Amino acid sequence: MHLILFDMDGTLIDSRVEITQSMNRAMQMAGLPEMDPAQILTIVGLSLPVAVAELLPGASAEMQDRVVTGYREAFIRLRAAGHHPALYPGARDCLDALLSREDVFLGIATGKPMRGLMAVLDAHGLQGHFVTRQSADGHPSKPSPAMIHSALSETGALATRTAMIGDTSFDMDMARAAGVAGFGVDWGYHPPEVLHQAGARLVAPDYPALTEALMGWMAQEQMA
Repeated sequence: MHLILFDMDGTLIDSRVEITQSMNRAMQMAGLPEMDPAQILTIVGLSLPVAVAELLPGASAEMQDRVVTGYREAFIRLRAAGHHPALYPGARDCLDALLSREDVFLGIATGKPMRGLMAVLDAHGLQGHFVTRQSADGHPSKPSPAMIHSALSETGALATRTAMIGDTSFDMDMARAAGVAGFGVDWGYHPPEVLHQAGARLVAPDYPALTEALMGWMAQEQMA
């Protein structure tokens, strides 16, 4: 069996508006100046407390905690108001193509908490697509390989037949640390050159290209 793990934000869903609005609302609530959205997007993929610490390295622990709390409150309000990030074009077709194979498990490895992950899956009717769902709850932040190790343990998949799909260097670093293949995508939050430097075996320009690359990789692994 092959296990293919997907990151969520910037890979499956385009959540940049919700993330940047929520973070800047949290900054306002904490009495801090707003940040450039581009700066905020550089830390997407990290668990929230780690992300805030990266954005505010000189702030006290108390201030960082206030921003974390404010972000969660702002994001939940957006979701309650009906804001749900859209799937990237071609994402569903890619997932369906992979699921059509009998030798593939799909999984999620995201810096979101489980509550946020499940809200996205519910909003897009993807509850039954993923046999393993790894979130920030109970795991150290990316690039720790802990989420991938947990997914391997849950599914019984071999690292040599596992791929991690993501849009950030955190995803590629995590894949490398876990000994699995890392495939980057160029429509997310880190540029292609950063993904290549982090060890991506390729950076796909769109979902059809990613699907083709994954099919080719699985064929090679079966012949090995």
